[in-house]
Amino acid sequence: MIKPPKLEPGDTVATIALSSGMAQQFPHRYLAGKQQLQDTFGMHVIESRYALKDDKWLARNPQARAEDLMETFANPSIKAIISTIGGDDSIRMLPYLDLNVIRDNPKVFMGYSDTTISHFACLKAGLVSFYGPAILAGFAENGGIFPYTESSLRNTLFSSDPIGQVLPNTDGWTVEFLDWSKPKLQTQRRTLQPTSGWRWLQGQGVVSGPLIGGCVEVLDWLRGTDFWPDRAAWQNAILFMETSEEAPSPAYVIQVLRAFAAIGVIHKLNGILFGRPGGNIPEEQYRAYDSALQQVVNEECGLTDLPIVTNMDFGHTDPMMVLPYGIQAQLDCHQQTLTILEGAVVEC
Repeated sequence: MIKPPKLEPGDTVATIALSSGMAQQFPHRYLAGKQQLQDTFGMHVIESRYALKDDKWLARNPQARAEDLMETFANPSIKAIISTIGGDDSIRMLPYLDLNVIRDNPKVFMGYSDTTISHFACLKAGLVSFYGPAILAGFAENGGIFPYTESSLRNTLFSSDPIGQVLPNTDGWTVEFLDWSKPKLQTQRRTLQPTSGWRWLQGQGVVSGPLIGGCVEVLDWLRGTDFWPDRAAWQNAILFMETSEEAPSPAYVIQVLRAFAAIGVIHKLNGILFGRPGGNIPEEQYRAYDSALQQVVNEECGLTDLPIVTNMDFGHTDPMMVLPYGIQAQLDCHQQTLTILEGAVVEC
């Protein structure tokens, strides 16, 4: 895997709309995220050609969106690309992407949710990319970016040292939604719930492998496309998954996991990480997701020793950690630790 150069204050970061036009719909929210990225990390933030287009235009122009991404990768003055927000339409860009452009112009690429589509394009091109906050969700956090998120960004993107042990967030978490159409709420902190830590459902010993994953629903869409990794890519991998704010049912998660088992993914894995579920759902549904994982992995596949860790701090939950694709991570089931064994970026 090709690692992009690390970020430094003063670097130029381009924002991009790969699916949704919410940056145009909620300009105050976009500007808050842009300002936070500039003020906290000292970055110079610009927009890609179509970053501020509206939903209707973006929906009509998947080829233009893909060309926008290629143009941004090819621009040598741009050191990082960050998605404005997710959506549900990035998959329509796939026929128009040029993997050579991505491979030949390594730079930090980050986002989550529907951005999983573009992450798998980067993965196929052999470039390390980053499952982490977007401009409108993460950087534009009400009241300012969470310290846990900021710390993860600094450790992952601004240093070439091994990332090391990743600790659970202890400051409290939230999936509360404050209406983005009301600018006055932008400075109001969302209500944090006490964190109970990560849940280690099963597993034995110490295992390691490259990180691969994304949003459950989007992974399901990708299955069967040319951008789905071949079987060898899954060997000893640590699969990370999380559900969107639409909160798909545990039954749906079971169906996706069964499909992954049927195509030979589950049996090749060295571990599964599951993010704290998105959406405002009751506590019992959190546990139902745990049961869904164990039903398929343990009962149906017979993988009783495969490590499964849930309730983790990534995806549609805040604050969130940053997970680098293709980078070696280690799970110690006795110590109950997650360690990222190498740096995800290189010295310039």
